[in-house]
Amino acid sequence: MASFSKSSTTVLIVFLLTIFCSLHHFSVSSFEFEVGGTHGWVVPPANDSKIYNDWASENRFQVGDTVRFKYRKDSVMEVNETEYKRCNSSHPNFFSNNGNSVFRLNQPGPFYFISGVSGHCEKGQRMIVKVMSHEEESPSGGGKSSSGPHVAVSSLGVSALVFLQFVLSFVASNVI
Repeated sequence: MASFSKSSTTVLIVFLLTIFCSLHHFSVSSFEFEVGGTHGWVVPPANDSKIYNDWASENRFQVGDTVRFKYRKDSVMEVNETEYKRCNSSHPNFFSNNGNSVFRLNQPGPFYFISGVSGHCEKGQRMIVKVMSHEEESPSGGGKSSSGPHVAVSSLGVSALVFLQFVLSFVASNVI
């Protein structure tokens, strides 16, 4: 009877590991990008007005990623291309002035961000984020380091790991 129990346990463990590996393969990761790194979302120096677009072009954004804007006495707006070029928006798609704004990139294509404070956009406080479609998918971060931390989120993978740990603990307690 003991050998049957150990054999069943081994089969169960192999089965669960296979399921876990499969779930991990299909898990989707998203990243949080901190705009401006340690400096945050501020008016750039006069000689570096393209700092945000340079930063954005060094990263690979995917659907589901988020961009975090940290700032003081400022705001961030997501606008259309025309409003971006004019540095003006009376009807932004997104507006926040809470000092710690998070925007989810929910579709492929360009997203246009500007400061909501008069004169800041003209001084370079604006950015275009290009979100890749699934066809052009490559690892987030593109192998380059951004100016801020990336936070990996994989709820499916974490759930599978917690489930596997629970099952293995249960099996181990019943075998011993």
